[in-house]
Amino acid sequence: MNPRRRVFSACILLSSITLLVLVVRSTSVLSQAVTADDVEKTIAALPPDQRAYERFRYWMVSLPPQEQQSSNLQTRYREYLKGRGFTEADADAQVKIVEVQSQRLEVERWNRILTADKPAFNTRPNEFLVEMAKGRKPGMALDVGMGQGRNAIWLAQQGWDVTGFDPADKAVALAQETAKKLGVRLNTEIKGEEQFDFGERRWDLILVSYAGGREMPATLEKALKPGGVLIIEGFHRDAANGRPIGGAVVFDTGELPKLYDALRVVRYEEPIAMADFGQMKMRLVRYCGERPE
Repeated sequence: MNPRRRVFSACILLSSITLLVLVVRSTSVLSQAVTADDVEKTIAALPPDQRAYERFRYWMVSLPPQEQQSSNLQTRYREYLKGRGFTEADADAQVKIVEVQSQRLEVERWNRILTADKPAFNTRPNEFLVEMAKGRKPGMALDVGMGQGRNAIWLAQQGWDVTGFDPADKAVALAQETAKKLGVRLNTEIKGEEQFDFGERRWDLILVSYAGGREMPATLEKALKPGGVLIIEGFHRDAANGRPIGGAVVFDTGELPKLYDALRVVRYEEPIAMADFGQMKMRLVRYCGERPE
């Protein structure tokens, strides 16, 4: 989809020992740098559990990407909360909410974002996908973190047999509803990447649009048919300067071709371009690789 990781495939899970960032997608707040006080104003009307989660999420994605998987995040977050004026008991209660309810709250968050009446993201098909799919014979396509289906539906309209998955159930339902109105067929599953069966030599095209990609090289390379292509778009590290972007959708210069070294690079670029999530020009990474015959 969309940033995806539109946050996901996708969730943030704080366990009692460590925080595992499975996939954190970019958010509609990317269009401007925000402060903790800005966040508090924005979330003031939310229910207490959602308020606690959004507060944690802001803090989390504000960390440098290399720190988002450190082993002492619980301790650091408690100290952050106390520094913001919360009591020890308040801080413990908020950490508990994130620990126990993060998966549910992350799904609810992305359902709100992806099914909003006035979407704060590009609802048209991804530009790089359109370029890379042009002239390719339609076959089996997979949309990782499909969101509300903007890319999956476009592929189906071009004649591809499309499967998409996303944990955001209401977004997937919207994708199916839209596809039905447009007269195209989608195969969908309400799952995250950790539950989805990618298979082996199954796909002619795999799309990972603002939905991660760093943790999946072996899985995705194996899932492609010979001659199949993998298409990834995300943020360059430069885009994260002063913006709260989840580390799973942020890549270093030249990182993707190295991660997917079993594939032949069809195209790789790091342009300043309009981001699908954030809706502003920033430095992106775009990768297309093909599995050798």
